[in-house]
Amino acid sequence: QDLQHSYPHCWRHKTPVIFRATPQWFISMQQNGLRNSVNAQISKVNWIPDWGKKRIELMVENRPDWCISRQRCWGVPITLFVHKQTGELHPETPDLFAKIADKIEQNGIEAWFEADTSDFLGDKANDYDKTTDTLDVWLDSGVSHFAVLAQRQELSAVADLYLEGSDQHRGWFQSSLISAVAMNGKAPYKQVLTHGFTVDKDGKKMSKSLKNTMSPQKVVNNLGADILRLWISSTDYTGEMTVSDEFFKRSADSYRRIRNTMRFMLANMFDFEPEKHLLEADKMLVLDQWIVGKANIFQQQIANKNGFYDKYEFHNVVKNIMIFCTNDLGGFYLDIIKDRQYTCQKNSIARRSAQTALYHISQAMVRWIAPILSFTAEEIWQFMPHQPEKSIFLEGEFYAGLDEFSKYTKPNSGENIANFQAVNLFNQIKDINKSIRKRIEELRNEKIIGSSLEANIDFYCQGDWQNLLESLGSELRFVFVVSEANLHNFKNKPADSIPINDTLSFKISKSENQKCTRCWHHRENIGNKTHPELCPRCIENVDGKGEKREFA
Repeated sequence: QDLQHSYPHCWRHKTPVIFRATPQWFISMQQNGLRNSVNAQISKVNWIPDWGKKRIELMVENRPDWCISRQRCWGVPITLFVHKQTGELHPETPDLFAKIADKIEQNGIEAWFEADTSDFLGDKANDYDKTTDTLDVWLDSGVSHFAVLAQRQELSAVADLYLEGSDQHRGWFQSSLISAVAMNGKAPYKQVLTHGFTVDKDGKKMSKSLKNTMSPQKVVNNLGADILRLWISSTDYTGEMTVSDEFFKRSADSYRRIRNTMRFMLANMFDFEPEKHLLEADKMLVLDQWIVGKANIFQQQIANKNGFYDKYEFHNVVKNIMIFCTNDLGGFYLDIIKDRQYTCQKNSIARRSAQTALYHISQAMVRWIAPILSFTAEEIWQFMPHQPEKSIFLEGEFYAGLDEFSKYTKPNSGENIANFQAVNLFNQIKDINKSIRKRIEELRNEKIIGSSLEANIDFYCQGDWQNLLESLGSELRFVFVVSEANLHNFKNKPADSIPINDTLSFKISKSENQKCTRCWHHRENIGNKTHPELCPRCIENVDGKGEKREFA
């Protein structure tokens, strides 16, 4: 009769395991209270994510004594001499360690294996056996706190952070902790960050044996190092991390959004010199105060104490940067300021105010992205309008210039609440702008209008919304990037108006007015004898003192 049974195989080589009964060397977890001391140190370490603490506590609590010897012909030797009769170590073992170390330092690791017992013990060589075992490799890596950190004056003996995969709770994290507590009585690290494993698009763990891995070098060659860095930073590393071409494509799209946003801001500061043109916060237009105030809010979430960087939540850093670039800058603010940048007088308050906002935002953003998009941040830094003489990575801190704008988003007690209310109106404007942008895009797809400047918008409102939109006066059209914006009583709204809420609706129509060749707005009263193709506003900007802006 045939019998089927299982037999242990090597997980890596897929070959049967051969068992040998041999003497081994151990580190006792019980003697001198080592296990209790290790457990006490675990509570003093910040484990990221916090489940890492319970995981390593259970492993230390249940682990047997640490077998540190291996029967291999390679590795770091266990340099001991054992008495053939008694099994005791040579009484001069500490001195022998020093002699052996000197010999290895001079001739390499093979000096131990090639040496004869008599080379160290002389006429007592026949009484002792030279140990041929090598050390467990986890002990090699586990004492890096001593071999690397403690040997260099410029480094701290206790590391700020150990970072590795979740399997290292039974490996490097634990071997480092046990050896450091045994040697120094304290943990070798202040924080431990654990990440998950990479898996393929089908959720299978990547491994060389399954041949489902992706080469990081190939990704770097095809897309660039910053795309790879952005992908890993945007992934929640506390769980499994899916790797595929589709995910890298998304990262490339996100990268282009960030890069193009920074390029636009830099391009619109081409003639901006901070020492000459930077405006004080209170002299800036309300929209500019609002957007820098928003940047300050994002910086507090990203970079301040207990922010996402401080907590190593890199995926939330990327998420917030993308929200700011897409929703607040690209989807709203940058569209509005194009008119001011391109049509207002060169040194007008309106134009320099926008450039001041761009300067503050770019100074902050280049620092936000530097730990992730390192090469891109360094490239941006060389084009900043301040003639930098050093690297972005020598700045040391995040940008402090946003602090004074916090009063425009959250006023402190005793500050001018009117400033806050004026700036806060753009939070509400931004909310309704989505519906208006959507309708304009529909009209463009239907070929009814080309650009949004071919459109007029009629608002039908009452109550708070009427007061809010009226407060913008003639600048209402600039906020929504249309040629004309008018307000009407809510009771008079036509049947085909588009509702936004219970007290506000709107209707968009194509302008019948002539187009100004300078600002592209469609306006009445185009031209005079000197400038037959310009609107009155552009004529004032060209020949007069320039238009005045308060809000946008």
